[in-house]
Amino acid sequence: MKDHNYFVYIITNKSKSVLYTGVTNDLVVRLYQHREDALGEQKHFAGRYSCYYLLFFERFENIDQAIAREKQIKGWKRERKIDLISSFNKDWKFLNDTIEEL
Repeated sequence: MKDHNYFVYIITNKSKSVLYTGVTNDLVVRLYQHREDALGEQKHFAGRYSCYYLLFFERFENIDQAIAREKQIKGWKRERKIDLISSFNKDWKFLNDTIEEL
C-alpha cells in the first residue's frame, strides 16, 4: 500500500451539539463537500445536521491506519470524543480557516 496523507477528522455544527467523525485524503476538499451538502440538498448525516465546522484532525501516511483510527473514534462515547477534541483544541475553535496548506 502506498503512503500518502490521510486525515481523520471531527466536525460539528455551529452550536457544537453534534459530532461527526470521518476520514479523507484531502481535508480541505472534504470540508467544502460537507459545507455544500449542509447548505444544499442535505443528503448525508453531516449535511442534515449542518456539520462542517472542523474541531479536530490527525494526519496519517497509511490509509489502513487512518481507517482503523476513524473506527476507533466512532466507537467511543461522546464524552471520550469531547476529551480528545479538548486535548487538541481546548477552546473548541473552528479550524476550517487554518488548514488551507495541509
